Amino acid sequence: MESIPRIISVDDHTVEPPHVWSDRLPAKFRDVGPRIVRAPVKEMTFVGGRFTPVMGAPGDGGPEADWWIYEDLHRPLTRLDTAVGYSRDDVRLEGITYEQMRPGSFSVPERLADMDRNHVQSALCFPTFPRFCGQTFTEAKDRELALLGVRAYNDWMVEEWCGPQAHGRLVPLCIVPLWDAGLAAAEVRRNAARGVRAVCFSEIPPHLGLPSVHTDAWDPFLRACAETRTVIAMHIGSSSRMPSTSADAPPAVGSVITFANCCFSLVDWLMSGAFERFPELHIMYAEGQIGWIPYVLERADVAWEQNRAWGGVADKVLRPPSELFAGHVHGCFFDDAFGLRSLDAIGAGNVLYETDYPHSDSTWPRSKEVAEQQMGHLPPDVTERIVRGNAIELLGLTEEGLWAHAAG
Repeated sequence: MESIPRIISVDDHTVEPPHVWSDRLPAKFRDVGPRIVRAPVKEMTFVGGRFTPVMGAPGDGGPEADWWIYEDLHRPLTRLDTAVGYSRDDVRLEGITYEQMRPGSFSVPERLADMDRNHVQSALCFPTFPRFCGQTFTEAKDRELALLGVRAYNDWMVEEWCGPQAHGRLVPLCIVPLWDAGLAAAEVRRNAARGVRAVCFSEIPPHLGLPSVHTDAWDPFLRACAETRTVIAMHIGSSSRMPSTSADAPPAVGSVITFANCCFSLVDWLMSGAFERFPELHIMYAEGQIGWIPYVLERADVAWEQNRAWGGVADKVLRPPSELFAGHVHGCFFDDAFGLRSLDAIGAGNVLYETDYPHSDSTWPRSKEVAEQQMGHLPPDVTERIVRGNAIELLGLTEEGLWAHAAG
């Protein structure tokens, strides 16, 4: 038997091809919907956790990149979006074109070939242009167009990215109109009816100007997810803020503490009462790693036990937070030897594996080797659960680890 079974990655990424919205929006919106133009990069910085690109005018000097244009937004494709295949020392903050990226970033046949090379059977992919929870559309001024943009993305995700040519190996992950919990619930149900079992959400919604999970504002959305067994997937950075310590801190600081948003978010959810109101609800943290989880659960239990009378949670959090975690939360990692040594304190059933293709942190094409190095002390059945079994159960895949609707 393989020392590492075929991997199901719960955090990869797709770079959307230029035609996603131009092919799917009504004709009257095609000239104002998301579209690609090629233009120079005038300036690009990533300091203090904030990415700030400035597009140059046609004819200006400087390197060219492909830019997504949508209302006032000008967002370039960057080497950080698709870094696999490049030496780590050659991965810099720079704009690129589609021709300069690995084709597996945006093309299904090449993606499947790169998955084969990396011992990956199936993959769940987060967005790029819509950002990790679709906040690009949430920030838009024209709500009618934004809603159509969300639906167009989801139709492309289900029908094309995860369509017949993917042979069930690409698992759909959809976005919702975050500005309206009722519309978000309707979109969850629309996609669940065609077999989608995962939806993006923000790790810290108030950073996007949205209600927190401590209110009942999200209940229509949460109810739809619980009733359709749709997993709420939260990626680091889905609050549009990467952790940092100061406005002038270099990106390396944020790279070390990327888990921090997940840490804050987890405590929010555990103290929100949401899992008591919606017992079938499940959430997952993509790219948050897992080594920090044991202490947070220990501290949350102590705070709940000692402080719940005055802490505002006695009437809504009825069980120790660690019990709620065990029944509702999944941590995801691609490189966390310490976390795997602490697996007993986390729970083997609460851990999922990922490869982060094609981002700069990705373990591609060595994800199997990394797993072998870090999971060698684990029994084979536990390793199988982590690299595929838990994902199969959580995402409703076939026993073979495939998305049945796409395969059919």
